[in-house]
Amino acid sequence: MASGADAAAAGVAALGISGAGAGDEWAEACPPLRRNLRLLAPDEVELAKMLLNEGQMHLFEHWAEPGVDDDKKKGFFDQVCIHRGHVAALIIHKHNSKEGKNPYDGFTPSVPSGEVLTFGDDNFVSLEAAGVKEARNAAFVLVAGGLGERLGYKGIKVALPRETTTGKCFLQHYIESILSLQEASCKMVDGEFSLYLHKARSTFGFDSTYSFFFQEKVACLADNDARLALDPNDKYKFRLTRRVKGASGFSFSRIQMDCFSMFVHCPTAIPSALGVSATKGYNVNSLAVPRKAKEAIGGITKLTHVDGRTMVINVEYNQLDPLLRATGHPDGDANCETGYSPYPGNINQLILELGPYIEELKKTHGAISEFVNPKYTDSTKTAFKSSTRLECMMQDYPKTLPPSARVGFTVMDTWLAYAPVKNNPEDAAKVRLPVAYKIKAGISSMLTTGYSEKEEIRIRGFKFEKVEQLEVNYTEPGKHSLSA
Repeated sequence: MASGADAAAAGVAALGISGAGAGDEWAEACPPLRRNLRLLAPDEVELAKMLLNEGQMHLFEHWAEPGVDDDKKKGFFDQVCIHRGHVAALIIHKHNSKEGKNPYDGFTPSVPSGEVLTFGDDNFVSLEAAGVKEARNAAFVLVAGGLGERLGYKGIKVALPRETTTGKCFLQHYIESILSLQEASCKMVDGEFSLYLHKARSTFGFDSTYSFFFQEKVACLADNDARLALDPNDKYKFRLTRRVKGASGFSFSRIQMDCFSMFVHCPTAIPSALGVSATKGYNVNSLAVPRKAKEAIGGITKLTHVDGRTMVINVEYNQLDPLLRATGHPDGDANCETGYSPYPGNINQLILELGPYIEELKKTHGAISEFVNPKYTDSTKTAFKSSTRLECMMQDYPKTLPPSARVGFTVMDTWLAYAPVKNNPEDAAKVRLPVAYKIKAGISSMLTTGYSEKEEIRIRGFKFEKVEQLEVNYTEPGKHSLSA
């Protein structure tokens, strides 16, 4: 335990934080801790000093008198050591927030290069054929976490029915789409519920080429003062919650090493997008859709720093417009002659070339820049709905890459590649029509989803003969038959 605490203390020292005063005067403001100092090892005392200096006195206010719960008090510092990286990161974010640091200071945005596809034309068909060849060497990742509470659904999101005719859930559709390409492996990142669901539906036909990776739990914050949250059932323990999106320390060592690429999320657009990655030699290929200016979806942007560094990255919509205005674009995020913003909409679907990706993981251990995104109880933004934790976004992966990395994007029609349902019906109804590009309106998205398959079949040249429909109404329950 001492070695872990030493490492934690060293990490804190790197922040320029140290204990104040001599003896135990530094703990005078927190009598419960001061009375228990004799229980602590020197390295634990240093950690306690750091926590007090950072406004975490509440962690010790409930401590019992010496001789009571002493094992739990020692165990508390074991937790500090285990989560030392997250505790230090939370402290750094607290300081950065107070200083008002802007992650895009010194960067100038411009339009990146990429491929814009039109479904069904010769270029699309050619790239699709190239992608089918690549699919046999691809691994697939579904970041399948979270409950569908926002949609009024109590289960996990991947258990939501994709359509109501058969009730087939999204997870089944996802797996069957990959199976249709054959020679594919699927790696899914999720918790116990997804594992249970998948085992319960083993009839999907998936074999042992899939693996489950589970996210670790991390410490979280209780309020705007960045106070670490305590477990309501045990005040000597941190309240822990699962990370979201990114997963620190992630290793894909079980992915077959002869795989060429890894496709994160959407199987629908796999062949053509894989074809783009293969023909252009992209290390990272972000799938995107046409995006209206100021639309509530991040934009794929090339950023050039004053020191010459460049990167192609997603910039959130609420940051893109002010960034453009601050760097010589008085109209900010504006539509171009196409009727859309020149910065395509990021849809969090990525194709990564596995060789460079694995090498990057060896260097970074999966660490991606993090942030906090609390949900508040009301517009005053003074109280959290629940404890918040550090988050990181998988689409920020290119930030860690060297300037030589080949990063691009592939734009597809919205109906083909992107049809999320992100609101419950009540919230969706509050969005004013027209909703042509207000993607977060659930009702619009559902209409788009129903349209996509018919449109794809039509463009590919299939025709259907219309037949006369027969309608019969029954007013009483019972056994009925329908005949022409």
